[in-house]
Amino acid sequence: MQRKIGRIVVRRAPGRASRGILAAGLLRVPCAIGRSGTSIVKREGDGATPVASMAVLSAWHRPGRMVRPQARLPIRRIRQDFDGWCDAPQHAAYNRHVRLPFPASAESLARADRLYDFVVVLDWNIRSRARGRGSAIFLHIAKEDYPPTAGCVAVAPKDMLRLAPLLRRGSRVVVLR
Repeated sequence: MQRKIGRIVVRRAPGRASRGILAAGLLRVPCAIGRSGTSIVKREGDGATPVASMAVLSAWHRPGRMVRPQARLPIRRIRQDFDGWCDAPQHAAYNRHVRLPFPASAESLARADRLYDFVVVLDWNIRSRARGRGSAIFLHIAKEDYPPTAGCVAVAPKDMLRLAPLLRRGSRVVVLR
């Protein structure tokens, strides 16, 4: 049985504001972070990864796109044209899962690329929401060569398969300056 990790630390990689190193126990893997690097004052659309300690809440998996990782988390199935995430700060469902089509701005979880084939929901602005403080801050799959994210932390699919068994509800992803 895999050991559970309570704390996953993300540090910026030397010399590259949008690249990081994720550490979980003895595991060290490269990761992508926000195009604006990290920020202690996260705002919607700023492209920054929040400097914070965020609880792992749950995960989403897209069947048929990648093997479902083993994790001690609630994992929901992503449904095409159904599952979305609201990123409209003025809407009551801001930074929440929504059913598509949705009347306000919302991102589809069934993306054409592979980013959300497995996505871990982090408690950034969820349990205690503030309008405009940022939405959809996830741990998800990275694109080839780790280009910047919009504010999430992203790892290679093979690294997600290694990391997922270490995650449990309440584990923390700690992003450092």
